Amino acid sequence: MSKETIVIIGSGPAAWTAAVYAARAELHPFVIEGSFHRTMVPGGQLMFTTEVENYPGFKDGVDGQTLMLDMKAQAVRFGTRVLTEDVLKLDVQQRPFRMTTTSGAEVLADAVIVATGANAKWIGLPNEQRLAQSGGGVSACAVCDGALPHFRGKTLAVVGGGDTAVEDALYLTKFAKEVVIVHRRDELRASKVMAERAHASEKIRFEWHQVVTDVHGGDVITGIRLKDVRSGAERDLEVSGLFVAIGHEPNTAFLKGVIDLKENGYVRMPISWRTQTSVPGVFAAGDVMDDYYRQAVTAAGTGCMAALEAERWLSHGG
Repeated sequence: MSKETIVIIGSGPAAWTAAVYAARAELHPFVIEGSFHRTMVPGGQLMFTTEVENYPGFKDGVDGQTLMLDMKAQAVRFGTRVLTEDVLKLDVQQRPFRMTTTSGAEVLADAVIVATGANAKWIGLPNEQRLAQSGGGVSACAVCDGALPHFRGKTLAVVGGGDTAVEDALYLTKFAKEVVIVHRRDELRASKVMAERAHASEKIRFEWHQVVTDVHGGDVITGIRLKDVRSGAERDLEVSGLFVAIGHEPNTAFLKGVIDLKENGYVRMPISWRTQTSVPGVFAAGDVMDDYYRQAVTAAGTGCMAALEAERWLSHGG
């Protein structure tokens, strides 16, 4: 059993930024970064992004894995210690807080920053995952990847029918020749305003009552297989990009009943623009508490905020 001043759970931009700030404040942070055996992958979702062009400071873009490894190295350089396991349980009923990891180890902490992120929901097709991980034209983040050169002037598909899918489709019209929204129903689930914008766009068309059953392509996507949910008929559609926008799943299963969560599973923040959760001394940062922006740069910003808040909280006696 180890006793720490501050433990950071997670390893995406929010976690490593929090670690850098906490280390420089001489809080000697201890990061439990997750493992590849569960949902919280070390490095977060950027480990599956081949090129990041919208993170400040990299005029030519940067590989997602490189960015995350560099963030980790920076945190370690300032003295951050790292454990490559998952937190299975967080006990906040007594101080110090107690965490139990996958190996059965127990870690005590005066303050905790939860930065476990959220995973994009995927359709679940083998080729979808292969092309997403290789940068072959399948993505779950239009804002992150939509402006890449190989998508410009092409026909792109967006799967989903909610606000996120429509927002992604509208964003992609800036670069694409055509955007096809694939939806299993015959009308959008998006808000009325967003739906009207989609229908008004000359670049957006709809494939109603359709689901994607396969993704075609070797190194890059060449098309998708559509199945009509009413008749079962299947056909192919040529596209040069597939953006999956069917939601995200926050990594908060171990927090249920521990701190307040919203109905969608994200951490509820009692005060807007603050990172203090419902439990004093437990802070949250990054996508685990952000169901709106979900960007690397905003995650890093909240990681900074959480570390600063935790430092001040500890300095006032916790």
